[in-house]
Amino acid sequence: MKNRINFLGYPVDICTEKETLLTLQECIVQHRQVIREDLNAAKVVWMHKDPAYAQMIQNADIINADGMSVVWAVKFLLKQKISRITGIDLMEKLIALSHESGYTVFFLGAQKDIVQKTVAHYETLYSKQIVAGYHDGYFTDEDNIVKMINQSHADILLIGMNSPRKENFVSAHKDQLKTSLVMGVGGSFDVIAGKVKRAPLWMQNAGLEWFYRFLQEPGRMWKRYIYTNSYFLFLVFKEKIKQLYPNTAGHKGT
Repeated sequence: MKNRINFLGYPVDICTEKETLLTLQECIVQHRQVIREDLNAAKVVWMHKDPAYAQMIQNADIINADGMSVVWAVKFLLKQKISRITGIDLMEKLIALSHESGYTVFFLGAQKDIVQKTVAHYETLYSKQIVAGYHDGYFTDEDNIVKMINQSHADILLIGMNSPRKENFVSAHKDQLKTSLVMGVGGSFDVIAGKVKRAPLWMQNAGLEWFYRFLQEPGRMWKRYIYTNSYFLFLVFKEKIKQLYPNTAGHKGT
């Protein structure tokens, strides 16, 4: 991307959803592989603690801000306005674009019934022609999955698996994968299949989508949201202090 900035030591792209879609479509048309990643509070914390994971994210061709926490923090620290581009919203538009332009999609991840419901949803909404293939996320033979994806001749690979497994899979097999676009979509299949409800639009706009998600599965999500959000705020304010008092760090006094 042409306008990439450094946020807390990590790259993120300043681009709109429309610009992202145009870039992805250009790569699909040219059969040029592009890996799209996103950045949210949890990923920033994981990247801070795990350099190997951070490198996998940084190797992506496009890194969008997904999460209002990152949008606000970029404005707070860098005075930059950045668009929030969520995986599920971009996925929906990509599938619509696939229907219009004749691209095909391979769906990988989630439980078997979830990915089947997701595929059925889009086949009903558009047509069966957009689905190159699908497989649930419960597999151990990764080479066989890569072979299946390549044999499907899909233009787009959507990966509905959690981090860091998704990033590990992409990092290990990106050179073998023949899809033009490789993109993680997290728990988007769960939403499309109806297992998880997405927050109302007003909560999304207010940056409270994480809280709505937490209310649905507090037992599973509390650690991720409470711990990671708190640590993310710590990193942001630590960086702000460095900006305000640049000569403090390493000053020994007299």
